[in-house]
Amino acid sequence: MTPITSTSDKKARSRRFAPLGIIFGLLGLLLFAYFVRKAGIETVFSGIRSLGVGFLLILCISSVRHIVRSLAWTRCVEKPYRLRFRDAFAARLMGDAIGNIIPFVSFAVSEPSKAVFVKDRIPLMVGLSALAIENILYGLSVALFIFAGTATLLLSFSLPKPLRYASIGALITIFIIVPLGFLLVRSQARFLSRTIRFLSSRGLAKNFMSRILPRAETLEERVYGFYERNQGGLLPIFGLDLAFHLAGVVEIYATLLFISPVAPTWRQAFILESVNRIINVAFKFMPFRVGVDEGGTEQVSKVLGFVKATGVTLAIVRKGRDIFWSMIGVALLLKKGFSLTSVDEDTSESLSSART
Repeated sequence: MTPITSTSDKKARSRRFAPLGIIFGLLGLLLFAYFVRKAGIETVFSGIRSLGVGFLLILCISSVRHIVRSLAWTRCVEKPYRLRFRDAFAARLMGDAIGNIIPFVSFAVSEPSKAVFVKDRIPLMVGLSALAIENILYGLSVALFIFAGTATLLLSFSLPKPLRYASIGALITIFIIVPLGFLLVRSQARFLSRTIRFLSSRGLAKNFMSRILPRAETLEERVYGFYERNQGGLLPIFGLDLAFHLAGVVEIYATLLFISPVAPTWRQAFILESVNRIINVAFKFMPFRVGVDEGGTEQVSKVLGFVKATGVTLAIVRKGRDIFWSMIGVALLLKKGFSLTSVDEDTSESLSSART
């Protein structure tokens, strides 16, 4: 079967996105420098120094997040196939490294690439459908977690108008999206295949749409089939995804114990982690959320009663944690014979030749 896109098309696409990547990267660095300077360079670095070996504790807690989502993925693979935890864990680290480092590929490439990384263990479509199921449940857990955190923020603290309006907007958005998503799954709506058919009927990339339509139909059949056959098994998977967020709360609480002159509470850590989820969702296209993480966390931290530098320091510690896991992911990529620049092409070629 011919590839979905040619090598020249991929290179042209990379050239188109390269300037945007540079622009957003520079903008993020400028924002980072601005917020660090605003908070006080010496104060921020003093907070980082106070963390010291506590950073090892943060890494241990953060590992729980990778572990539970890897376990959730393995539970979404149906028999007779089986995905080993260690393979899922390595694939997750490699895929997340791609999403953290390369702009604009966070979901379009980093998620499917995880299935590509384990295609020597299970068929590609099996891995993709399991990933889709896990991401649906994870997305639901994110929405509920953000809703709970935002509601707690609104009810517990007096907020500046911009932050209050943004919080209300987030609540309304989630209130609409969650029931809509539930109805789509419950009714088994063939949203993906119908969209592809619609675009093809309008003459938009007709050859491309005709090639991916069978795979979209197979993916939908596997996802909805899993839902029908394993409704009783969805709750443990959802519980693992919730554990991801709870580990994030513990991580923030532990970090604040080291870096904050003001003793933290679990409620403050819960709100900060929910804000972190919003930043991750909204700015996933920016490498390591440079600048926006520092700015957003600083604003909310001030509302919660922390000193100005605490939020910036917290964001920098999180960034250090992400860099650590991304380095491991890159090392695993190189060990498997991949490179950051070739993953997009390798993923596209694998998807184009996948059996339906």
